[in-house]
Amino acid sequence: MEKMNRDMAAGPMTGNADHDFASLMAKHHQAAIDMARVELEHGRDPEMRRTAQEVIDKQQKEIADLRTWMSRHPSR
Repeated sequence: MEKMNRDMAAGPMTGNADHDFASLMAKHHQAAIDMARVELEHGRDPEMRRTAQEVIDKQQKEIADLRTWMSRHPSR
């Protein structure tokens, strides 16, 4: 959580709400992936482990979609 907060606070906002939203959401999704990886490393409950893997799969796609959008719409 501390890493996510640092990552989300790092870097100036562009003033472009769409770009800033996409950028911050990508960081937010990465934090979810990081937490899910901890669950896969240390968790024992099969349901939570399945949920963690689903989070990783879904959030990786979301990050890819956000980065694709950002590449097509550079901040100004």
